[in-house]
Amino acid sequence: MSALAAAEGLGQWPLLYGIGLSLGLGLLIGVQRGWTLRNEAEGSRFAGIRTFGLIGLTGGIAGALEPIDRVAAILLLAATSFLILLGYARTARRRVSGTASLASLITLACGFLATSGQPQLASILAVTTTLLLTLRPQLHRWIEAMTEAEVSAIARFALIAIVILPLLPDRAMGPYDAWNPRQLWLVVVFVSGFSFAGYAAAKRFGATRGTLAMAATGAMVSSTAVTAALATRLRDETENASALVAGIAAASAVMLARVVILVAVLAPVALATAALLIGPAVLVSLAATIWCLVRARRRPATAAGAVKLRNPLNFVPALGLIGLVMAMALIARWLMERIGEGGTAVILALSGVADVDAAIITIGGLPPGTLDGQTAGIALAAAVMANTLFKAAIPPVLVRTRRGWIAALPLVASVAAGLAMLPWLLL
Repeated sequence: MSALAAAEGLGQWPLLYGIGLSLGLGLLIGVQRGWTLRNEAEGSRFAGIRTFGLIGLTGGIAGALEPIDRVAAILLLAATSFLILLGYARTARRRVSGTASLASLITLACGFLATSGQPQLASILAVTTTLLLTLRPQLHRWIEAMTEAEVSAIARFALIAIVILPLLPDRAMGPYDAWNPRQLWLVVVFVSGFSFAGYAAAKRFGATRGTLAMAATGAMVSSTAVTAALATRLRDETENASALVAGIAAASAVMLARVVILVAVLAPVALATAALLIGPAVLVSLAATIWCLVRARRRPATAAGAVKLRNPLNFVPALGLIGLVMAMALIARWLMERIGEGGTAVILALSGVADVDAAIITIGGLPPGTLDGQTAGIALAAAVMANTLFKAAIPPVLVRTRRGWIAALPLVASVAAGLAMLPWLLL
């Protein structure tokens, strides 16, 4: 009998946890609202920390009551919502703002979710709401500084990233199953996103520093997309070409360093050889970055406030890059079919044109003895070099002027530096 009672007691812990969470989430949002409205006259505030805590707790009680008596739970939620609307109607006479009322309704919903089997979702929503409320001054300043063209660019990016991307099939299609529509459209999303991010960074930090910041951070996701985004800007003769080339070289350096780190973690057997071949490429890329930055300083950087939006979401370069990716993927698959299963190292090197990480993960997952350390390292280095040469082809293809060829030089030079180590390695 005591064991049964103990079991029943333990069964109440999830419910008690949910109730406590609903109260805590309400207090979290209430702290922000109370602090924001701390200077308001007594009696003029819609709700403070105590009220928000009680709203969250009420939602939690309704969630706990719902399996027992759904009608009572609905009535409790409806009555609380009605009181919130009455409070909004009262405060709206002096100040037109629905923020407090909406925050109250969200708090009520979070409390309900906390005791309805969705505590993680409730926590995410409450924390996100609190963060959004806290960022009010920054968001208002950002909105006031935006232009109509920037709003249009954000809307178009939302269309390609949130609407179109999920609708595309995520499966291999076409000759040799070389094309995945969703992955191909990700090229457009990345190139467009990094292009707009580069514009925003330049507007905030200045042309040179903003470009480098975008290149270094964006390369952690896709150095190819960063290269395409910066190459697109090279088509504008008013842009500082040296700063953009520095960004391309910096993105390559970050990608190469990132590859060495991933190899050390995922495929340590290939680390010594891969580092020996990739290391010089990193140094050359860094040297090219510094050289281009020195040259960029000779031309005054565009003032942060003078940066103009020149259609950062131009789809034409991104679509051109998709065509190049499709062609290279098809050629790689065709060559892989001709080589056969015996050429594992060659196949991995060819796969690097599209995805270096995939080659690293593949080698790391091979059974011990499939490839010796030197062969595996050469295969990974070859994949990196192939990917770098592919990126080197992007600026000339997209820009089609002398600027495009100049932007390709640091990438070609880094590949040459890596290849220069190969004869010494094979001795």
